[in-house]
Amino acid sequence: MKFTVIGAGAWGTAFALHLARAGQAVTLAPRRAEQARTLAAARENVDYLPGVALPLALRIDPDLASALVETEVVLLACPAQALRETALRIREHLGAARPRLVISLAKGLELGTHLRPSQVIAEMLPGVHAGSLTGPTNAAEIARGLPAAMVLAVTPASAAVQELQAALSGATLRVYTSDDLPGVEFGGSLKNIYAIAAGCCDGLKLGDNSRAALLTRALAEMVRVGVALGARPETFYGLSGFGDLVATCHGAWSRNREFGFEVGAGKSVAALMTNRKTVVEGYKTAESFHGLCLEKKIDAPILREMHGILFENKAPASAISALMTRSLKQETGGPLAAKV
Repeated sequence: MKFTVIGAGAWGTAFALHLARAGQAVTLAPRRAEQARTLAAARENVDYLPGVALPLALRIDPDLASALVETEVVLLACPAQALRETALRIREHLGAARPRLVISLAKGLELGTHLRPSQVIAEMLPGVHAGSLTGPTNAAEIARGLPAAMVLAVTPASAAVQELQAALSGATLRVYTSDDLPGVEFGGSLKNIYAIAAGCCDGLKLGDNSRAALLTRALAEMVRVGVALGARPETFYGLSGFGDLVATCHGAWSRNREFGFEVGAGKSVAALMTNRKTVVEGYKTAESFHGLCLEKKIDAPILREMHGILFENKAPASAISALMTRSLKQETGGPLAAKV
C-alpha cells in the first residue's frame, strides 16, 4: 500500500520509518517546508528523534499536493488540536482521486466541539473512511524496531481494513482491529489526562501505593466515562485503554507524566506551557473532557480534580485530599461488573 504520513514530529517520523522498514511505499510530509528540506538533507530528525537514521527508501516531500498523489492511506501524525487545520490542508490539495483511508495517530478531543479525531476527519473530508491507530507506543522504541502492539479502528466498515492491518503489521509491530472506534479513541485520549495525574503523584512523592490506587480508579473512571459516551466497556481493557494507560503513566519518556511530575513538584502550569516545544496532549484534552462530562452530567472525580489543577490553580495536594475524602463506597469496577 502507498502511505503518506503528515507531520514529522517524533511519532510521525518513527511511524514513517517503521513503514519504510516494512517495505511499504511511504512519504513523510512535514508541515513546514523548511523542516522537510532539513530532514531530506540530514536523513535524521535531529529535533524530535535524534540519533535515528532515515533510510533512503523513506521519501520526504515538502509539497503536500505531491505527497498525496496516488496515496492510498493518509496517516495524520499531528496534535489533536491541529487535526481540523491539517484535514483542511489535505482537502485543498487533494486531486480527483481520494485516499482509501485517512487514519489519525492523535490522542485527544477537539476543544469546543468535543469531537474525537475520526469525527473531525469525517467532518472535514466527507466520504472518506476515517479511523484511528493507537496503543501503548513510544516513538523512540518504534523507531528502534522494538516489539509493540497497536489497535486499528475504522468507520464505516471498509474492506481495506484487513489489508491495512496486514500492511502495518510485521516482525516488530502487531496490529489488532476493533469495531469500537469511540472506545478506542476515548481510551487513547483519557489516558493522557490520567498520566498527568500519575506524574503529579510522583512529583508529590506520594509513593507506589498512591499511584497504584490512582491508576486502578482511573481505569474504572475511564470505563464509566466511555460507556456513558457510547463506547463498549471491554474496549478499555485492551491496548487503547489499559495498555496505553500503563505505558504512559509509567514510562520515563511520557510527556504527560513528566508534565504532571513538574506540576506536582511545585512548578506552575502557566510557566510549563509557555514557549513549550513539545505537545502535552492531556492538557487541552482535560479541558475538553471536563466540558463534555459537565454537558452530559457524567461523574468523573479524577478528571474534575485534574481540571482544577490545570485550569483553576488548585494545588495538587488539595486535589489529592479531595479525592481521598470523598464519600466511602463499594468497589464495583471490573470487566464483568454490571456497573462501573
